[in-house]
Amino acid sequence: MNRRAMLDQAPRRSFRRPIFLTLASALAFALSACSGSGPAERPPLEGASIGGDFTLIGKDGKPVRYADFAGKYRVVYFGYTFCPDVCPLDVQHLMQGYHAFARTSPELAAKVVPMFITVDPARDTPENVGKFAANFGPELIGLTGTPQQIAAVAKSFAVYYQKREGSSPDAYLMDHSRAAYLMGPDGKPLALLPAEKDGPAVAADLAKWVH
Repeated sequence: MNRRAMLDQAPRRSFRRPIFLTLASALAFALSACSGSGPAERPPLEGASIGGDFTLIGKDGKPVRYADFAGKYRVVYFGYTFCPDVCPLDVQHLMQGYHAFARTSPELAAKVVPMFITVDPARDTPENVGKFAANFGPELIGLTGTPQQIAAVAKSFAVYYQKREGSSPDAYLMDHSRAAYLMGPDGKPLALLPAEKDGPAVAADLAKWVH
């Protein structure tokens, strides 16, 4: 081969290697993305100052402490039994999602404790919250307490509630924030469950965060 032929071929060889490396790098990136080997998604409420130990009253009139369920995931929803629409619908979605999750992952669902905490302690006696919770399944724990106890728990969970005056002392509504907290086995917040959507959405989020 003469000198001119060697010079003609040299540039072509010099460009082939970078192109090949670029293609190989792109392929490697695509494979790593498909394999799901990237960093795991962090819980959206991780590190938030929400929650804390409390003692309230269960359906039998006996004290129930948040710490009684240490080591388990806890679903905490605030509402009231006289609520005409939003609370029953949200709790229905929560428990539909929980039961769907229990059918597909019974061992994981056994680690989850759903709780309903009233923001209307004046009317929601232990018997009332017990009957309300029983409508959605035996797994749901209904809790009430003194006005002071409820105020303290609501504050620790960043829950707003306010009585709206009605036509009589016993005929009134409660304004309150709409949130269903998923708390981890250590009692700290993980995520808000989409109770305002539907049961399948709740089940999907339980499957995402409960391990």
